[in-house]
Parts: sequence; structure tokens; C-alpha cells
Amino acid sequence: METKKNKVSIIGAGNMGGAIARGLLRGNLIEPKNLRVSDISKCNLDALQVINPDIVVSEYNVDIIPEADVIILAVKPWLVWSVVEEIKYKIDYQRQIIISLAAGVDFKQLKEYFDESATLFRLIPNTAIEVLQGVSTISSLNATVEQEQLVVDIFGQTGKSFLVPEAQLNAFMSLSSCGIAYAFRYIRAAMEGGIEMGIYPQISKEVILQTLRGAIELLEANNSHPEAEIDKVTTPGGITIKGLNEMEAHGFTNAVIKGLKASHLKQ
Repeated sequence: METKKNKVSIIGAGNMGGAIARGLLRGNLIEPKNLRVSDISKCNLDALQVINPDIVVSEYNVDIIPEADVIILAVKPWLVWSVVEEIKYKIDYQRQIIISLAAGVDFKQLKEYFDESATLFRLIPNTAIEVLQGVSTISSLNATVEQEQLVVDIFGQTGKSFLVPEAQLNAFMSLSSCGIAYAFRYIRAAMEGGIEMGIYPQISKEVILQTLRGAIELLEANNSHPEAEIDKVTTPGGITIKGLNEMEAHGFTNAVIKGLKASHLKQ
């Protein structure tokens, strides 16, 4: 299935829908003329057309359904039902793929909302998708191998995509979708520490971001465990191990694990 010829329609141009649209526009697998976006906010739609005027936009969801090969529901969970009621009779269930981003709305509910025969995907992205560094976790129902590969390919161009069982989606959401906020919070905390030690905020941020990039590159280049790289830095009696031990004394690892588990929606 040649991805470039596929038409993708996104319902919702808010934070996540807009991020996906911008990511697809920056990628090279979906042509801008084959991207359609609907939203009640004309301001959101105008902002996307500023990036590329070739995309098709509408304030009415039904307008972008007929020609779509892939329909993405980028709306909040409590809005899914009202959107489905609006579009479900316009969908060709033998041809069109439906992807829902709504956390907590499982396949059982989606089948009841749409149709037993619908080709359904659930997708958990994060906001880095718009800069092509996102993580997209994908589950499918009633999909062929080719359809699964199509969706993996589309979102693989916006970062990394993983096909997983539905039962694991919520754990991945904590790790990645929520996890990006936790990463930002670490950066903010490290910036504040830098400021307290006399470093200007902007310089502090640049140093921390480059340090994190370096850590990522080392782990990927060496295919190593984080602890192995930590061991290279922590000399006996040195200052690094003192800092690590102080962080652990205040619950660093435990806080991270508890935060992830607190954001884990139970099935």
C-alpha cells in the first residue's frame, strides 16, 4: 500500500490534532494536498494553512470524510460519541481506516459507536510528533497486516511507532504521552538548580538540553543500559555519586516510578 497516495483526514486541530497535522506536513509520506483537517476553531485551521496552503480545511467534520483513506479522531474522550454520531453514516467501513486518539475509549466502545466490521486503530502519541521526534503507540482491531503497516509507516515518519496489544496502551501512555511532561519537569528542575548555582537561565537550559541529547546518543550508540553509562561517570569518592545518592535519598527513582504508575489508567 503506497503511503504517499493515501488521503488522511484529521478531526480536531487542537494541541494533539494540530501537532499530528504539522508533523505530517513536515514529513514526506503524505502529500499536503492529501491532508484534510476539520475543527470548530477557524483560528486553528488558519494556523495550519499558514504552514502549507495546500491542505484542505473545514469547520465541518462531515466535509472531510468522503475521500479519506485514514480518518483520525483527535478529540477529547468525552467528545468522541458526539463526533461519531455526526460522521458514522458517512463512513465506508469496507475501505476507510479509523484511528482514535481518545485515551480510555477502548475497542469495545469504539465498535459499539461505529460498526462491528470497522477497521479500528487506537493510537497514543506525544506532542513531539510535530517536530518528527514523537512516540506513537498503536493497537489495531479488524485490520490486515498491510493496514497495520500503513499506520505504522505514517506515524513512523513523525518519530518512532510501536505496534502493541491494546492491554499495554495505557502503560505506554504513562511512559511516553504523559512522560514527555515528566521530562520537561526534570529540565525545569535542573534549570532551577543551575540558576541557584549562578548560571543564567537560558545558558542553563542549553547545557541541560545538550546533556540530555548526549545521554540519548550514548545509550543508542552503545546499546547499553543506563546504569552502565552511569558507572563510567561515578568514580569512587567522586562528586557524581554524592549527587546521585542525595537524589535517591530524597526519593528520585521512587518518585519517577510512582508518578508513572499514578498516571496509568487501569483497564
